[in-house]
Amino acid sequence: MSRKAAVVALTALAPISWGSTYFVATEFLPADRPLFTGLMRALPAGLLLLALTRKLPSGAWWWKSAVLGALNIGAFFPLLFLAAYRLPGGVAAVVGSVGPLFVVGLAALFLGERPAVRTLLTAVAAAFGVSLVVLKAGAAFDLIGVGAGLLSSLSMSAGVVLTKRWGRPEGVGALALTGWQLTAGGLVILPLAFLAEGAPPALTGTNLAGYAYLALGNTAISYFLWFRGIERLSASSVTLLGPLSPITAAVIGWAALGQALGPVQVLGMVIAFGATLAGQLTPAKREAATPAPVLFSSTEKNTQEVSMDLEVSAVRR
Repeated sequence: MSRKAAVVALTALAPISWGSTYFVATEFLPADRPLFTGLMRALPAGLLLLALTRKLPSGAWWWKSAVLGALNIGAFFPLLFLAAYRLPGGVAAVVGSVGPLFVVGLAALFLGERPAVRTLLTAVAAAFGVSLVVLKAGAAFDLIGVGAGLLSSLSMSAGVVLTKRWGRPEGVGALALTGWQLTAGGLVILPLAFLAEGAPPALTGTNLAGYAYLALGNTAISYFLWFRGIERLSASSVTLLGPLSPITAAVIGWAALGQALGPVQVLGMVIAFGATLAGQLTPAKREAATPAPVLFSSTEKNTQEVSMDLEVSAVRR
């Protein structure tokens, strides 16, 4: 396996993990607490990484970490949850699947990554495949919900591109930078969660196990792999891994929850997966055209976050 293929495979574990959030949220977590769930994903994971690395930002990285944490986590989660409450889950996922197109545009503007026609076609094909997987007949649209969904994708996309542009400070590892962003994002969500949802709910052992998985495997480790991938791959290549999240959610829903998976959904999965693979085949010259600083960054989607769009549909149930 080539070095790039290994990096792609490890980075792909992040959206695959995010695809499991739908199952965890419906089966292990209290209902109707989306912001609290976002808080429990981000802040404990960030504080844990801070404790492990014992490294705090310095100089300009105080505000850079705050900006990246707000874009990738603090703004992304609440906007995503708002879209989930205003839209059917499938519609929210489809709206979020435009993230790769946002990244292509922002990367051209701020990173000088000139998009090939194939890259644009691949992003469109990925969004179309996701729509076949998750969109149901008769799905309703809400202007505020659609706007929130688009802004959530734009927020995460901007976070990916700025992470690529700023890199990371000399002598600071990827784990430390991940911890800075998760902590900053969690602190943004903290007052929103208490203002909108009140005091935390009483938690059972099952709830605590679910939150432990989200904080450790689904967030701390997954975001580290995601940010590491942003450091080593082009922005468009990373974000085109996003469709792996709804594909994973659909497969888990079929295998563990008995949800229907018909021919149309299978076709959508094939199209989205094919677009994901095609997105990693950027010619070496084009990859090298953008000097990649030693960097890394955050999320959940999309960018991950098509990946995380499935999560929010879960918290509605």
